[in-house]
Amino acid sequence: MANQSSPYPILCASFNQDNSGFAISTKDGFKIIDSNTGRLCYDRAVGAFIIVEMLYSSSLLAIVGAGEQPSLSPRRLCFFNTTTGAPLREMNFLTSILAVRLNRKRLVVVLQEKTYIYDSNSLSMLDTIDTVPNLKGLCAFSPSLEGCFLALPASTAKGAVLVYNVMELQLHCEIDAHRSPLAAIALSSNGKYIATASEQGTIIRIHLVSEATKSYSFRRGTCSSTIFSLSFAPSLQLPDILVATSSSGSVHIFSLGFETNQRTKKSGSFLGSILPYSVNDALDPAHHHVLHNAVSAGVRSYAVVRKVDNVADSSSSEIASCRNMPSLSTARTSLHGAWSVNSTLWQSFQVMQKPHDTFNGRTSIKRSCCNTLLDVLN
Repeated sequence: MANQSSPYPILCASFNQDNSGFAISTKDGFKIIDSNTGRLCYDRAVGAFIIVEMLYSSSLLAIVGAGEQPSLSPRRLCFFNTTTGAPLREMNFLTSILAVRLNRKRLVVVLQEKTYIYDSNSLSMLDTIDTVPNLKGLCAFSPSLEGCFLALPASTAKGAVLVYNVMELQLHCEIDAHRSPLAAIALSSNGKYIATASEQGTIIRIHLVSEATKSYSFRRGTCSSTIFSLSFAPSLQLPDILVATSSSGSVHIFSLGFETNQRTKKSGSFLGSILPYSVNDALDPAHHHVLHNAVSAGVRSYAVVRKVDNVADSSSSEIASCRNMPSLSTARTSLHGAWSVNSTLWQSFQVMQKPHDTFNGRTSIKRSCCNTLLDVLN
């Protein structure tokens, strides 16, 4: 449920496939905002929606109502045209829709115990996946047509993840990533890597999808925390950055260096073979930077990496965050700029700058733009 202490409780917040725009929804409608400029692109001030998914920067939206009106059932998926302001088609399901993902070829609809795969153009059903109870609609989707994968929880007792090839309509692999049930999943945009976090929230692991083998383990912290979101940097090969947000209020930025990691694995291969799995995790290098108290503790947040340039002469990295009005009361001096996005809902768009050498990694980062949506769902 939304936090009723906020004058504008947010029902959902989501980025599009290339992170160039995001949608936010309240009980009074939804808005589409340009991530680069903060410009309001579309505003529909009618109805409450729990899902608003964009198809890149097109006029097509996939929306699901919150059930506060008979016409906005949480069991009905509506395709909406922002240019005409009219619905294009509706699809009804037997139970509530928990998540929707799409690209130009595939549409994914996640229910509590079933996930449906459709052709995006004809909306014909291609496959049905029976899943373990997925109460939160946890899933990850890589929009690339060359590596289009869907990740779903494979167990309610441990952190196993099912990876499904959406284009070939077949199971690709199952990865046992954690001992505790999953709390967050993310796929890189090219579908080559998958990041996972368990309900314990202390370890974040990255696996190579093609081989279902672990590439990295990063320690977020020693105390348990709920991981709200994971996001890779856009990349054709290995992503440079993984960003995580958690209930502690911190934003964690992990620098990924494939060659460095491989060297460390070779030097630690003997120890890794005789030490327990949890201790072996600690041997992996953690090029880890933390933005402490970036958000209020317990406030649900989502982060995406919009741009990463791996350039040696880099001088700074920018992290842009969007906050609603209650969060601004604790704004700190590290916020270097602010300007209004929308006076009634999103009060500011703020830019935090950090020198690149504070990332404690060998990867030089020129501009790591990370948009953080602070959702007051808790």
